[in-house]
Amino acid sequence: MSGKPRLTYVNGRGRMESVRWLLAAAGVEFEEIFLETRQQYEKLIKDGVLMFQQVPLVEIDGMKMVQTKAILSYIAGKYNLYGKDLKERALIDMYVEGITDLMQMILMFPFSPPEAKEKNIDSVKERATNRYFPVFEKVLKQHGQDFLVGNKFSWADVQLIEAILAVEEKIPTVLSGFPQLQAFKIRMSNMPTIKKFLQPGSPRKPPPDECYVETVLKIFKK
Repeated sequence: MSGKPRLTYVNGRGRMESVRWLLAAAGVEFEEIFLETRQQYEKLIKDGVLMFQQVPLVEIDGMKMVQTKAILSYIAGKYNLYGKDLKERALIDMYVEGITDLMQMILMFPFSPPEAKEKNIDSVKERATNRYFPVFEKVLKQHGQDFLVGNKFSWADVQLIEAILAVEEKIPTVLSGFPQLQAFKIRMSNMPTIKKFLQPGSPRKPPPDECYVETVLKIFKK
């Protein structure tokens, strides 16, 4: 095995996409193994590789890591994206948890029945514009810095730019009332490592389609 982290998941966004984002933002190359059949997934369980019988699985520094938050916090700490002290880490954790709550709605959207999609889009818009984005608009305005915590790029910034772009795919005008977030989006998108990740041909996955949904259900749904 090379020294690169190795990611095992379906060939799509899901819960692994935030891991891809964070590694890419840190400038870390990684390898991927894509699950295509239920048999592959069951073999991982049988071999004792998945602690809680769940993916994402990330092999890094001799560990087989599961649980998305544990994976992300390890990567953030390893690559100096987790603040300079406990107070900054607590802020980063709070921001990340809030963004994760919003992203959960985006993650589940492809699996909603056709008749519920319009209602679910409205729910995402309402939650983003009334609960989550106003928080980060205010933080950036009051903080007066380019980044959310301290004056240094962190895991929270990566999570936020991922969420902004994911919500914009569904609701292109969602940032219309948030000038600070508009400026933040431009800054983050022009950071060299993130700019590279946003280019065609990068490990970034496209929006989930029917093929992705079918694959997920085939592998994980009993």
